[in-house]
Amino acid sequence: MSSLTHADYLALRRFPALDGLRAIAAVLVVFFHYGGPDWLQGWAGVQMFFVLSGFLITTLMLREERRSGRISLSEFYLRRAFRILPVYFVVLLVTVVASLLYGTFTSNGTGPALRYFLTFTNEFAGASPYGQSWSLGIEQKFYLVWPLVAIALGTVVLRRRAGAAALGMLLALVLVNFTTAHSNPGWPLHYFSILTGVVLAIALHSPRGFALLRPLTNPVAQVIVSIGFAAVHLGVKPMSGFLDGIGGIPGHVLVIPVYALATAVLLTAMVTPGPMTTFLATKPMQFVGERSYSLYLVQTIAATIAWFFWPALSGLGQSFVVTAFGLALASVLHATVEIPMINLGRRVITRQRAQAAVRAGVAQQGAPQAPAPQSESSRFATIGQAQP
Repeated sequence: MSSLTHADYLALRRFPALDGLRAIAAVLVVFFHYGGPDWLQGWAGVQMFFVLSGFLITTLMLREERRSGRISLSEFYLRRAFRILPVYFVVLLVTVVASLLYGTFTSNGTGPALRYFLTFTNEFAGASPYGQSWSLGIEQKFYLVWPLVAIALGTVVLRRRAGAAALGMLLALVLVNFTTAHSNPGWPLHYFSILTGVVLAIALHSPRGFALLRPLTNPVAQVIVSIGFAAVHLGVKPMSGFLDGIGGIPGHVLVIPVYALATAVLLTAMVTPGPMTTFLATKPMQFVGERSYSLYLVQTIAATIAWFFWPALSGLGQSFVVTAFGLALASVLHATVEIPMINLGRRVITRQRAQAAVRAGVAQQGAPQAPAPQSESSRFATIGQAQP
């Protein structure tokens, strides 16, 4: 069983294992919040989400650039907006309305935190029924800034982008020392996780970087890496205890870089076909993975429904029931909000492309046409084909 080649990697149109990894991350978080065993340390699922986001977004950008020679900022922001904002605001609206109806709008923290939710500074809000959305504040700022940085650093030299991402990771490590006295201690390290995914995407896109990581893309290595990652995950709690208090920083904060790097190694192994990829790409895993974003957002609503019917529910039973209710609600949102809005975004982008093509055609018709020498025409055609 051979490792993946760089050409094979670039030819991959999708990564089947990603849905499965998202499913695991989402369920881990729900279990952590609602009765799951402490040794599972499900909070780390958010860090897996961060690494996956950095990897996937950067990979899509690099492949768009390789295909067309440029990155369209307008299309990038439109895709992110239609993918993220509709479900986010629908769940926020339900949370606000329910809080108002029950007379807890202020007492449960929704009212005081609303300004943070509306400006995607969620990580600085206090506790509330929509508190799980703090991670969206982190990701939205990444989506806003990283494409601009990537384009500003040039469309050819990957080393500049990798260097910028690595510098950001170093800055996150430094800033964590100044953010521990906070409701979300060490929040800069969440950017360390996202940028870990960014660096991984750049490395795999580069022939030299891929050559260094290629041994991990062997199916046998995939099994070994999966076992190693499971050991790291189960070791999160003891590692947190060991690191706790170093530099006055909580142990669960200090363990984030370790977990992010372990996730990057796991993700590298999962780009190749293998037994674990096959498992992660099964229909049940895809089902949960496709609904993972909505599941993450509706978990508090699902828990409220569970408590209404079974007030005494707790422990592992609560985890399973909340996850089941959450998946039911997420499926409704997936069918009625997510998919329709994603499709609408695609239609908007297609219409914009068509309008741009018409404008370009009109401009060309109005410009004086001077025949170019054949040698020059051939030379520019060859350069165009060579664009990354």
